[in-house]
Amino acid sequence: MPMPTLRALAIAASLVAAGTAQAQIKIAVLQELSGAGATAGTNAKNGALLAIKEINDAGGILGKKIEATVSDTQSNPGVAKGLAQKAVDDDVFAVIGPTFSGSIMVSMAETRRAEIPNFTGGEAASITQQGNPYIFRTSFTQTTAMPKVARYIASNLKAKSVAVLYVNNDFGKGGRDSFAKAAQQFGLTVAADISTESGQVDWSAPVLKAKQSNADVIFVYTNEEESARALRELKKQGVNKPIVGETTLTGQKVIELAGDAANGAIAHVGLTVDAPNPNMLKFKAKFYEAYKYISDHNGIKGYTGVYILKAGIEKVGKLDRKAVAQALHGLSISAAKNPGVLMDVSVDANGDLDRESYIVEVKDGRQVVKEVLPALGKK
Repeated sequence: MPMPTLRALAIAASLVAAGTAQAQIKIAVLQELSGAGATAGTNAKNGALLAIKEINDAGGILGKKIEATVSDTQSNPGVAKGLAQKAVDDDVFAVIGPTFSGSIMVSMAETRRAEIPNFTGGEAASITQQGNPYIFRTSFTQTTAMPKVARYIASNLKAKSVAVLYVNNDFGKGGRDSFAKAAQQFGLTVAADISTESGQVDWSAPVLKAKQSNADVIFVYTNEEESARALRELKKQGVNKPIVGETTLTGQKVIELAGDAANGAIAHVGLTVDAPNPNMLKFKAKFYEAYKYISDHNGIKGYTGVYILKAGIEKVGKLDRKAVAQALHGLSISAAKNPGVLMDVSVDANGDLDRESYIVEVKDGRQVVKEVLPALGKK
């Protein structure tokens, strides 16, 4: 019997390697672990890894374990694009991240080209308006969230005018535009439209502008660290008008950084570990046990993103990226049957979510749920 050639051995080795790869589900976690998005990205990464560990410990998906690689986008869209290209070259089954809207807007072109499902916590409305069948959001889109905020300001706070402080990037501008449209719908006048920069340290001038506008409510929409600085400056300048925002304004990191200045801040949040929901409270405890701090909304996004992917794969019954992406559109996932999604959720044709959400207020350094808002698809 002739000895195998080097070429034959090489082919055999590659087939063994390929067989090993197929025994696992490769996922790339691309998150902001440094730079302006480090708080958001680190939480999202930790949530995703917690879900992956739980799923693997329970036997995996369709009997296959998940193999995750973690990369830092450095909060830089160019780096994010390069990492997405690498994930494509590595033939991953799915990508979790990035979270920053500016980064996912650039990087998702790579995953779309390779037909790889891509989950993001980015909130910019335009993310899911590109006709990309492989992008799925783990947060609300701004076009869903902002009408809820505007309605609360007009109806519950009885406000007639609002000063808007927003960050001048894709996330901030998208939110500002969606809020302005919703404000008009509910009869609110934007008394001041104030742009700030990502990483802004000195908030005295923008806060003074908001104060001098004499608006009934001040709406703050920026990143975590900047939100904390804004809250501290608002307190320093003695602003006593209601301070309202979206999810980021009352995030755990913001509360820690702002201290007493966070008390009284109100926000519409799609996700909070303090929701009156047994699954969410279990997640809060498990996350704390794993990482020794309380997760913010980004941790929940990373965690539920992996479980939504799992539900899609199990719906299809095989590891077919294209089929899974198709199955996720229009899919309703029951938390009773899939507790990892934490609450009942449905995915629409664009990859956006519908589920219940909350109005919260910071009291004594923690989020307190004031009101539960039903999913849009429910009466």
